[in-house]
Amino acid sequence: MTFKKLLLSAAMAGALVVGATGSTLAADLIAIITPSHDNPFFKAEADGASAKAKELGYETLVLVHDDDANKQSQLMDTAVARGAKAIILDNAGADATVAAVQKAKDAGVPSFLIDREINATGVAVSQIVSNNYQGAQLGGEEFVQLMGEAGKYVELVGKESDTNAGIRSQGYHDVIDQYPDMEMVAQQSANWSQTEAFEKMESMLQAHPDIKGVISGNDTMAMGAWAALEAAGRTDVIVVGFDGSNDVRDSILKGGIKATVLQPAYRQAELAVEQADQYIKTGSTGVDEKQLMDCILINADNADKLETFGLKD
Repeated sequence: MTFKKLLLSAAMAGALVVGATGSTLAADLIAIITPSHDNPFFKAEADGASAKAKELGYETLVLVHDDDANKQSQLMDTAVARGAKAIILDNAGADATVAAVQKAKDAGVPSFLIDREINATGVAVSQIVSNNYQGAQLGGEEFVQLMGEAGKYVELVGKESDTNAGIRSQGYHDVIDQYPDMEMVAQQSANWSQTEAFEKMESMLQAHPDIKGVISGNDTMAMGAWAALEAAGRTDVIVVGFDGSNDVRDSILKGGIKATVLQPAYRQAELAVEQADQYIKTGSTGVDEKQLMDCILINADNADKLETFGLKD
């Protein structure tokens, strides 16, 4: 390979890296791999993990897989090749990620999962996720109350390969379906995407102009749905999301979206790094692999306390 080609190859590899510090082979490096930071939830995860890692004396390598399992596998290879002591991962698919985590484990690099589980145990050291079912039940109860226990509604569901999408939908329906006058007239996946949610909401509104509410599997889709409703002059429709983003907080405070469910993303990422640090130093986290963190309902009563996926005192 010529020197010019070597430089080009190095530049392409570097384009995958969102932010990194330290030498090529850092002595104490933690890799942090998440979906795109265009979604503030994942940016909060990366920020929380990175800040905690630096506080504990580690260098960091922050990467983005864009929910592409192949790219995720390549980035985990990069983390292993760079000599990472641990990988903090919000994964790109419950099934598709198992092999990549196993490969890192076989190379001696432990993985600590946040936000999303994988469909295997004993491969990652920790799987720290929000109690999505408990949170969805909170959101479902608020939605029913806001709807007055009656009326037609639609549901926006997340990416099917993500177990959180199914768990949240089940949690919503285990509450809502107890009310016979609540009628779901459409249910579509918008794959966690704001743009896709906008388009799906436009179509559903045309097909069902008499809807009274929208229940969404995350805040990003809720924001897309709300934008479509505003464009159609339908700000009377009740929208409830899930995540606890600052964007939805601001919408709630302005009287737009009515409620969301806070996932403690920042704290979750910090906790994963703390457990990675303990595992690196002692060979054990001292806790179970699967760990649930409860969610908190956010509405007009407490939205002013919400800041970057956490509640201010």
